[in-house]
Amino acid sequence: MKTTIKREDILGPLQQVIGAVERRQTLPILANVLMKSSSGDLTITATDLEIEMVSTVVCDSNEDFQTTLPARKLLDICKALPEGSSIAFNIDDSRVTLVSGRSRFTLASLPASDFPGLDDIEEQQAFSLSQEQFKSLFDKTSFAMAQQDVRYYLNGILMEISSSLIKLVATDGHRLALSECAIETGVNDDKQIIIPRKAVLELSRLLDSSDSPARISLSQNHIRVETGGLVFTSKLIDGKFPDYKRVIPVDGNKTLEVNRETLKHTLNRIAILSNEKYRGIRLTLVPGNLSIQANNPDQEEAEEELPVDYDEGEMEIGFNVTYIIDVLNVLDSQDVQIKLKDSNSSCIISDSNESSSLYVVMPMRL
Repeated sequence: MKTTIKREDILGPLQQVIGAVERRQTLPILANVLMKSSSGDLTITATDLEIEMVSTVVCDSNEDFQTTLPARKLLDICKALPEGSSIAFNIDDSRVTLVSGRSRFTLASLPASDFPGLDDIEEQQAFSLSQEQFKSLFDKTSFAMAQQDVRYYLNGILMEISSSLIKLVATDGHRLALSECAIETGVNDDKQIIIPRKAVLELSRLLDSSDSPARISLSQNHIRVETGGLVFTSKLIDGKFPDYKRVIPVDGNKTLEVNRETLKHTLNRIAILSNEKYRGIRLTLVPGNLSIQANNPDQEEAEEELPVDYDEGEMEIGFNVTYIIDVLNVLDSQDVQIKLKDSNSSCIISDSNESSSLYVVMPMRL
């Protein structure tokens, strides 16, 4: 069987779904993508059995076919071919030959019938919001997810859905990020789900900063996100997320306001001489002034002072500098507000002018 497809028709979908293809696979066919052409539509599917991505485009091919091809090799070939070129696919049982101009590639194929798919999901609830809103929620919280924590339920993001609000929460046990978006979801029963880390990172990559809608549907064990020609499906983490409200301090009675960019640049300079393993810095507050110090096992020290809006008593507290910088990187406002209680209590960091996101960072003993 022979069919011809424009390079651009196949390159975009491949780049969308490639994130589902793990470099190390337990099943050889999981290193492949399923290509299926039907009635002028080309669908490309990739899965690792936890997430599945299906991208669909209209293509010039008028022949129906299906086959599987090595995902990364196919993507590299398409990238390397010149713009505007066409690729002729000659398909037989175990080999697929790609011909474009004077280039010829022969790839090993596996039977399309052996390609695994996720179970059909039984939709229980569905709602839509703009891709920009959905992406912003992930971007403002995903950095606080745990990585390979034995508490598997922390290796992802909690998503809370109510009739008029979507809230995302991530924590690794040392810090917490929370962001919410007011939107009419039409959901009658409040729901909590935990989206796995890999799904969060892929959605952050796939969503764009546009007003085009993302349709989100939920089942007992899956989340599905549909945007244009892409359908993204992921299994959910089966576990109970900790009660995050208990770790958000409510009694911080010392408030510090400071220019976000100034504080970020200061922390980046001071961090150069912090302990590479523990990354601890010391903050000393007196009215109108913040002093930041760091030292390391080589007896090297860094110190810098900056003016701040603070009129409470003198106070010292230690933090992991990376955690503070991560928060400053996702905030948008000119000034940030930090609420503190004492040197043993967590602080809350937020924008000075909006309340849809907040961040909790635990202190360090120095």
